[in-house]
Amino acid sequence: MGKAPQGYFWVTSVPGGDVAYHWHPGRGANRLHKIIDADFEGTLQCDGYRAYTSFQKQRAGPLELAACWAHARRKFIEAEERDPPVCRWILRQIAQLYRIEARLREQNAGPSRRLAVRTSESAPILRRIKRALFKLSPRYLPKSNMGKAVAYAMEQWDGLELYLLNGAIEIDNNLVENAIRPTKLGMKNWLFLGSEASGRTSAILFTIIESAKRHELEPYAYIRHMLETLPSTTNWNLHKLAPAAYAKSQTKAAA
Repeated sequence: MGKAPQGYFWVTSVPGGDVAYHWHPGRGANRLHKIIDADFEGTLQCDGYRAYTSFQKQRAGPLELAACWAHARRKFIEAEERDPPVCRWILRQIAQLYRIEARLREQNAGPSRRLAVRTSESAPILRRIKRALFKLSPRYLPKSNMGKAVAYAMEQWDGLELYLLNGAIEIDNNLVENAIRPTKLGMKNWLFLGSEASGRTSAILFTIIESAKRHELEPYAYIRHMLETLPSTTNWNLHKLAPAAYAKSQTKAAA
């Protein structure tokens, strides 16, 4: 029997907007050129996977990489056994950052408000963490869990600070992580997708379903409506069936 080929879901998300799944057979930076528009300029929030750094260097226009505090936090959780007091102190500092973000979400704060609060409340916490990381770095072997946790945070530091400078950026990329979770559950259930074509089809279906959920649509009802409406829909009106547009029309109809 031949070896089953491997493929990957790349997931992109716009805060407050749709989520899109892209199926590709590889994980190299060259795949990102097929996913992100050539003229895109701005901020890409991601984890520390090196393909993103390579992609950034290959871009002609300005592109900033905002790092993810959830990934940095996870490293210290994994290292807690090695040095519980130090890890717990760092985790408490990160917890304070997340409490600030939770309060801002409860207040439905916009980018300007988030920027002001982060500047006054979050920035001092980040400065404390940064000072601690520089002191801790020489203490641990590079290949130890603690050494890896400290090194990861220091390598990602510019990106970890970036959310302080832009109120539109999140503290982490958990929106994408949450969108990836259904594919992980599926992988345990069905193991194989069957073919590369099936991978692309799955990416389309995941995109439709998860985007519908983002806009508070019941996926089954939305897909049923779409399938019933498509035969009589012209190309000019096709955009009205997109999850965001359909959710907006439902809100208007209910008002």
